[in-house]
Amino acid sequence: MLKWYMALCTEPQTLVHQGEKTTMNRLHRNENIRNIAIIAHVDHGKTTLVDAMFSQSGVFREGQEVETRVMDNMELERERGITIAAKNCSVYWHGVKINIIDTPGHADFGGEVERALSMADGAILLVDASEGPLPQTRFVLKKALEAGLKIIVVINKIDRKDARPDQVLSEVYDLFIDLNATDEQIDFPYLYAVGREGIVMKSLEQKTENLHILFDTILSEIPGPSYDPAEPFQMLVSDLDYSDYLGRLAIGRIINGQVTSNESLLCIDAEGDHLPLRVTKLQTYQGITFHEVDNAQSGDIVVLSGIEDVMIGDTICTQDAPKALRRITVDEPTVSMRITANNSPLAGREGTLVQSTRIHERLKKEILRNMAIKMEIPPEKDCFIIKGRGEFQLAILIETMRREGFEMCVSRPEVIYNYAEGKVLEPIEHLFIDCGEDYLGTVTQKLSIRKGRMINLVNHGSGRVRAEFSIPSRALIGYRDEFLTDTKGSGIMSSYLLGYEDFRGEFPSRFTGSIVADRRGVAVPYALFNLEPRGTLFIIPGKEVYEGMIIGEHSRENDIDVNACKMKKLTNMRAAGKDDSVMLSPITPMTLEKALQFIREDEMVEVTPKSIRLRKAELSSQKRHTMSVAKKKAAC
Repeated sequence: MLKWYMALCTEPQTLVHQGEKTTMNRLHRNENIRNIAIIAHVDHGKTTLVDAMFSQSGVFREGQEVETRVMDNMELERERGITIAAKNCSVYWHGVKINIIDTPGHADFGGEVERALSMADGAILLVDASEGPLPQTRFVLKKALEAGLKIIVVINKIDRKDARPDQVLSEVYDLFIDLNATDEQIDFPYLYAVGREGIVMKSLEQKTENLHILFDTILSEIPGPSYDPAEPFQMLVSDLDYSDYLGRLAIGRIINGQVTSNESLLCIDAEGDHLPLRVTKLQTYQGITFHEVDNAQSGDIVVLSGIEDVMIGDTICTQDAPKALRRITVDEPTVSMRITANNSPLAGREGTLVQSTRIHERLKKEILRNMAIKMEIPPEKDCFIIKGRGEFQLAILIETMRREGFEMCVSRPEVIYNYAEGKVLEPIEHLFIDCGEDYLGTVTQKLSIRKGRMINLVNHGSGRVRAEFSIPSRALIGYRDEFLTDTKGSGIMSSYLLGYEDFRGEFPSRFTGSIVADRRGVAVPYALFNLEPRGTLFIIPGKEVYEGMIIGEHSRENDIDVNACKMKKLTNMRAAGKDDSVMLSPITPMTLEKALQFIREDEMVEVTPKSIRLRKAELSSQKRHTMSVAKKKAAC
């Protein structure tokens, strides 16, 4: 996919473009720039290491108060402690500009990693000294090796009590070999680090107090960006941003040539159409902010303004010699979700953006910036189908829209099937389980019910075991909360897409039913107290309910319609205990992720800026009963 970029580094070179073969001259390298991506599994210390690089390279003045994880500037990123979107920044070391791309570590945001690697010439692979290479480590390393990037391995968090740096380094070598790395790629430099304290060393015995060794290794091991001095200006758009003053901003790396401010250029889109533009403002990265410049050289990552119709993957070039670069491509989505306008009785009370047209505009805006998300418009009215890499990625999108003031209803995430030679193929995940020995039996039993197959089991003798499973992607939807309950919160679960295999058969996704309100009103303590023996409730007294709203989880497999508004009958007769206060069990607040994992195919989540409600897709109990009878007759 990204091999084309590194093809520029071979000599002599041959590129095929629009059916014509052109032999290019020897390429030059810009030794004043280094472009690196920081890649790793989630929570292995990427953003923390970038903070230390900022502090020690002079980006922040001495004594300046700076928040931790400064690159995680999104509200959701700070709340969850993860990186969601790839971001650019730069530092200077010994007169050389180092452009740094901080990438997400969660598998669902793999599209951000693929987009970021298109701007890099090398990568720093961070690996936790205790956990070792995990699923996303494998995914990002595979993409980096396919792009031909030079890899620097950093064993991070060596100060952990359970650190095992030597074994982890051996596991990294095994991972390179397993990914069919070349001899040159396997001969990678490796360092040891304590990213939180800003310390990097070449050996475990060495004592250092800074990151100087890392900076020096970047300059000596990562090659400068290559370019052909005979070629005109070419830039591949790898990211988009928006400014209230400048409009849409195109971000990308200059492949060949130079660009100046106010220059007249051309944008070549996916259909090959030429769109003229003028660079109204030219900016580069200086630390974490933009810095306006008059010109930029080959290999630098720049920000252009002056065109409104640019898309990720477009080529920006000169008008005299328009040549399109190969577009960025990402892996196909594996999960889909249906979004509809909110049509519940409580619609429009809490949100400001409730119309389907506004939802459609917001989704189109998201598609422009996120290549991993796609959208379809089905025949149904006010309905949209979005597709992504995983349920977590889609949940983040819904949560972001919710905080922007949108109201909507979303369905349960469903996997996307492929069809070949009359067979149904489904996505299969390589699942990694790390849990205590006492919980392995329960976890294995649950996964086997969900068509999982154990393919490896390792016991380190520390009381914890690591198991690997091959399991359908649909089996993991809704399983995470159950897994944490089974392991008492101590289990670690992660996975990556293995490929597509034959459909493994049906299995129950949930063994419980739903407690559904049968009328509109306000929930009262007396009614909820009498409903508690039926299952687990999701609401508290005083909450407004409506017909078709799910207010709890039934302890049995079937759904039941109940009256949550039933008041205690008034009487003039007195009896002992008549006026005893009602004591209700506390409830766990419903989050968007829990709601998406809980619902069945005939249920939806009503999302508003202030509330997360569960409901039936068909609100009327009479119509649901009619549909159920018709379905049973059809099955017979």
